[in-house]
Amino acid sequence: MRRQHLSPVPPARHLLVAGAVTVATAVGIGALAVGGGSSDGPRAHPSASGSALTKASDGLRHTSVEVSEGGCGRGWTDATRGKQVFDLRNTSSRPAEVYLTDPANGAVYGEVEGLGPGTSRPLSVTLGGGSYAFVCLPEDADAVTGPTVTVPGPARGGGPAAVPVSQQDLIPPTIAYQKWVAGRMDELVRRTDALRSAIHCGDLAAARADWLPAHLVYERMGAAYGTFGNADGAINGTTAGLSDGVQDPGFTGFHRLEYGLWHGESASSLRPAADRLAKDVRDLRDDWPQERMDPADLGLRAHEIMENTVQFELTGRTDYGSGTNLATARANLDGTRAVLRRLEPLLEPRAPWLSELKSDLDRTQRTLERSHHGDRWTPLDRLSRTGRQRLNADAGALVERLARVAALMDVRRTR
Repeated sequence: MRRQHLSPVPPARHLLVAGAVTVATAVGIGALAVGGGSSDGPRAHPSASGSALTKASDGLRHTSVEVSEGGCGRGWTDATRGKQVFDLRNTSSRPAEVYLTDPANGAVYGEVEGLGPGTSRPLSVTLGGGSYAFVCLPEDADAVTGPTVTVPGPARGGGPAAVPVSQQDLIPPTIAYQKWVAGRMDELVRRTDALRSAIHCGDLAAARADWLPAHLVYERMGAAYGTFGNADGAINGTTAGLSDGVQDPGFTGFHRLEYGLWHGESASSLRPAADRLAKDVRDLRDDWPQERMDPADLGLRAHEIMENTVQFELTGRTDYGSGTNLATARANLDGTRAVLRRLEPLLEPRAPWLSELKSDLDRTQRTLERSHHGDRWTPLDRLSRTGRQRLNADAGALVERLARVAALMDVRRTR
């Protein structure tokens, strides 16, 4: 399926807002704490004489903390362990990001993005013993690190933290992934040529047999679709946005052939589409050595592949007659693993839940494989109600876990 990029801003942070604080502090899965909704209502203001402490209806200790270039972190002086809330108030004239960090290594315990002037937002964290400092990053200005605050007591019992990755960190796995994609291109060309040859020979049964293996090679390359650019739409586009639907001349590629092969179209009518697909695939292979993926996108793609799988494959929205959505979902899972293997050296020291992610991948794979019978796959609409519920639950849990990968691999501003 053609990937639908939801936002230029990594969605993982948005997905984490609703649940990460509770999950991270109560279960310790390693998701960073993320600030809640903003407010311009009255708040206790910090003063130089000490912390402005309140106890809200949530029963938690609240500390009002200033966010500004001249007073980053001001207001937090009375430190204590345990779960608590920092009410961050931007007293400056420009928007800012705020991180709660370990000043020794830069590990991030919690973050708030887009804190507008004059607004405040709560940041819920669980602190163990140790040293902490707020870092304020005003828009169009240098980062400012506030005073170091020492929380007494043992370090255990605190919430998770992760050292941010840099663009430089992500370059080696991105190059490795690009090479992996390059290694798949000849197979893509070969299988697409076999599909084209079957159509030119008038053997539509062979063409239907050749269609899925060729399509799945492409579907395993999901993290590269953004770099493919317009070629992705030509090779794997759907009828979305096309005024004439399946009859629209802009409907090309694998799904155009899928529609024709499973809706009784003649071989002669499909030859132009087969020729176009074979050419587009060959051009993609030839152009790929000159392409460069954005390293900052790799973690996002690890999440986005399966997110789109849930949206489009597990709803049947991309089925044009072959009934192979579950085969495509399985290929997308392979594509996700290919990205994660390249990111694993960065994830291992940052994601204590990595083994749980691998279990989620294995569980989703086993669930999908229940619908795989030799060279055939059960069509999505023939799954039992229980089977479909199990698949949706497993894939949904996997997508949530992959959102944390995107959050950890998001390049954060440090200056």
